[in-house]
Amino acid sequence: MAEPAAPPAPPAGGYVFKPHERPLMPGSPASPDHPLRRQIFYLLIGLYLAIVGGFQNGLLIANLTAMQGHLDLTPVDAGWVTVAYNMTNACMSILLYKSRQQFGIQRFVRAVMIALLIANFVQLFDAGYRMELVARGVSGIAASGLSTLAAFYMMQGLPQKLRIAGFLLAIGLTQVAVPLARAMSPLLLADGDIANLFVFQFALSLFAVGLVNILHLPPGETMRSFEKLDLVTFPMLAVGVGLLCAFLVQGRIQWWSTPWLGGALAAAVVLIGFAFLIEHYRANPMLQTRWMGSRDLVKFALTGALVRVLTSEQNFGATGLLSTVGLVNDQLVTYYAVLTAATLLGALLAIARLDPTDLRRPTLVSLGVIVLGAWLDTHSGLRTGPVNLYFSQAAIAFAAVYFMGPMLMEGLLRALTKGPSYLVSFVGVFSLSQTLGGLAGVAALSAFHTLRTKAHLMTLGQTLATTNPDLARGIEAIAAGLSGSISDPALRSATAASQVVREAAREATILAFNDVFFVIGSLAGIAFLIMLARWVYDRRRGHNPLAAELEALQKMRAANL
Repeated sequence: MAEPAAPPAPPAGGYVFKPHERPLMPGSPASPDHPLRRQIFYLLIGLYLAIVGGFQNGLLIANLTAMQGHLDLTPVDAGWVTVAYNMTNACMSILLYKSRQQFGIQRFVRAVMIALLIANFVQLFDAGYRMELVARGVSGIAASGLSTLAAFYMMQGLPQKLRIAGFLLAIGLTQVAVPLARAMSPLLLADGDIANLFVFQFALSLFAVGLVNILHLPPGETMRSFEKLDLVTFPMLAVGVGLLCAFLVQGRIQWWSTPWLGGALAAAVVLIGFAFLIEHYRANPMLQTRWMGSRDLVKFALTGALVRVLTSEQNFGATGLLSTVGLVNDQLVTYYAVLTAATLLGALLAIARLDPTDLRRPTLVSLGVIVLGAWLDTHSGLRTGPVNLYFSQAAIAFAAVYFMGPMLMEGLLRALTKGPSYLVSFVGVFSLSQTLGGLAGVAALSAFHTLRTKAHLMTLGQTLATTNPDLARGIEAIAAGLSGSISDPALRSATAASQVVREAAREATILAFNDVFFVIGSLAGIAFLIMLARWVYDRRRGHNPLAAELEALQKMRAANL
């Protein structure tokens, strides 16, 4: 195992860190006792960085359709923009963590901020589709680093006993930025010029660069982290994850029978498998595969991915339903403002209710809330509007972030007590489970929705036979209403018939969304009952699954005082 380097030299002012101010692990900043004024500035900068980091993905999701029209992209082209962001965001957390360990916190800060500035600067020139792909890939790198950077700044801005709250708040605010971006986007595009979006992003990044250069993070300790074999395994893992992202995104756009998708999936499995095989037999692995394959960590990853799959109902189901009934972003500002408030409430309540001795309870609460929200949406129809979804979707937005902080705490506790080298593995597991879980959730729900739409269309089609007298009278009534604009009787009848078919298709689409909500509610309910049974069993026995990790962490903190 790599050994930590010597403690950093004293700063120019001659200050020597006290034992309790030393960083808990290499790659993290020290935690000196700041004066109150400096603490406030650290906290405010951390809040700002968390929102900017979330905007990297939030503004992309909110404005992908507008960007598609502006750049004259096909749905497949737009899908590659999503792939570019997610593939770098999922993998770079591993590389950036090791970079902090090897080169120190200040070089990490500079690298992240330069990536952020470049990503948003190149978009100002409207250089076309290929440059947009590059910019979104770099945005994924920047967003991965910004969430960590925001957590470091917030932790510096809080007293020692509250610093874990700063870490969780940074993660939560990153999620808050996604619905906030949707609520703000219509204002940015009020005149129809998407360049406003790029200018706004660049201004945010430029201000962020200025802030972190005005107030630096304290130095930290470094260690030799990179090895030559990392240059083999990380590219293999990154390419494999990239192909997996492409499979999940393009599969729902081009459909799963497209020949090259099977090749991409097979190549992803082979590359990721070889990367893990090499890591498994390394003397000093980048990824601790034996620990990653343990029962506790596999359950942790599956639980995180499952909740992310279930909360995909919001991005795909509710958003798709509102789009089907004819609503656009300009009409959904209040709706997304409600979701923003619910997400913020989830982030704050997760901190206020955090109990290290019972980190499984928030996941149970989240699953129960998802069951309620999904079941409430199963009665949607053509007249459903945003106001009908305020409560149900606010509940799901709350659940999506309420579980994340405590779950992240559980994984960190397990990794911290194993040693610094295990944190890289945890970062990889958590990042991949969240990114791939979200993409897989949308992909699976999209496929299910398509199949159910076809089934409902076939059922409705049986009532659209020309021999149906009610249908014939309906078409005649619609045709009569078109007599003022269409003089040809045959054309009026054809137009009226096409309107009936379009309405049937909309009805089938909405019924399919109801089926999606039903499946989400059912899956969440099953997961809730399974986890509840285990939680009750542990509570009645007085058993804490993380007791050993909490005890080890207390010993580590005591040794650092």
